[in-house]
Amino acid sequence: MHGKAEPSKEFTGSAGGPDPLRLNRRRFLGVGALAAASVAAAAPAPFAAPASVSASVSTSVSASVSASAGPRAATRPLFLGTYTSAEGGGTGVGLATYDTVTGAISGAGTVTGVANPSYLAVHPDGTTLYTVNEQQDGGVTAIALPGAGGGSPTVLGTRSTGGAGPTHLSVHPGGRWLLSANYTSGSVAVHPIDASGALGERTDLVTHSAPPPGPGQQGPHAHQILTAPDGGHVLAVDLGNDTVYTYRLDTLAGTLAQVSYARLRPGAGPRHLTFHPSGAFAYLANELDNTVVVCAYDPATGELTPGEPQSTGAGQAGGNFPAQLVVTGDGAFAYLANRGHNSLARYAVEASGAKLRLLDTVPVGGDFPRQLALSPAGDLLFAANQRSNSVTVFHVDPGTGELRSAGVPFRSPVAVCVLPL
Repeated sequence: MHGKAEPSKEFTGSAGGPDPLRLNRRRFLGVGALAAASVAAAAPAPFAAPASVSASVSTSVSASVSASAGPRAATRPLFLGTYTSAEGGGTGVGLATYDTVTGAISGAGTVTGVANPSYLAVHPDGTTLYTVNEQQDGGVTAIALPGAGGGSPTVLGTRSTGGAGPTHLSVHPGGRWLLSANYTSGSVAVHPIDASGALGERTDLVTHSAPPPGPGQQGPHAHQILTAPDGGHVLAVDLGNDTVYTYRLDTLAGTLAQVSYARLRPGAGPRHLTFHPSGAFAYLANELDNTVVVCAYDPATGELTPGEPQSTGAGQAGGNFPAQLVVTGDGAFAYLANRGHNSLARYAVEASGAKLRLLDTVPVGGDFPRQLALSPAGDLLFAANQRSNSVTVFHVDPGTGELRSAGVPFRSPVAVCVLPL
């Protein structure tokens, strides 16, 4: 499968019906939504909360949001992304809480009416949740979260991304701009955020027209967009072009100006970039050639310089598709989600961030871990397992970085994103 167009999206899963990540993404986006009754019957908690308990659901979430302001809160909020148009998918954004000591997750309902919310991000002030709408007519949706006074999450509205199949979004640290990446159309978009957290009309749309696509690719596929720790540069990772683009964001006009780009080796398929806390290095997961790369980063210029590819701990390319790296807050350890191998690779971060040393891999306890997230305290690691409809949780040893299972996986339909606050 190495070198073919979007190899990780082309075959069906074994659980009956198509696996949306393995399908060609264009073909998957054309799949119609299931009937509400069949989704409700298939969807496990937290998405299937009946209307009769909606009041207690909103109370649970709002109380947790309020409690999350304190560092010793017993429970904190957690949100879950899914594909609503996939067989057995959820009906919207999943609402849950997690125990900060045990890591146990408890379902708390759903925010319906949001199509394919496959990636989530929260505003820096914690009051608004943002989600992509990963479909042919791509969109981004803003959801107001309840405060200490209670209430339910409220959808503020949706704006077009101007492209197809948005797979990632992030909020600029200043809180005034939402950045999104359109995978299928290979473009990145910018939307303004007003004082209420709602989104305004798109202020920019940039398509990755050069350099040319990598081997077997039909065009660009923007998979991620994020702001560098320096705050002055925005980086977009393009799987189709084997390229990471660096932009400057005009924080008054909401427009992007390209300043440089870094090329990966042909066929690497870069998917997700994560910065070391120092801001001088970043770590790149390459989906197609099953490698990770340490990149040097110059905050003055925004220039990214990739190093040599290294092992994911999951064998040869073709059976494993690395998804994402996360780095501990102290910069001592990094973890990689291996889809296919179904493992978490643990790395020691050495030389002040310049080196990753593979320590081991551990079973993720689920099938096809699409996304990882560390709790704000850094002592819990969450993995969203797409094919097993589950979220697994691990305790993180602060001294060794070793992972220890926190217990039985939490059932979540087509779990593709988990966001603990």
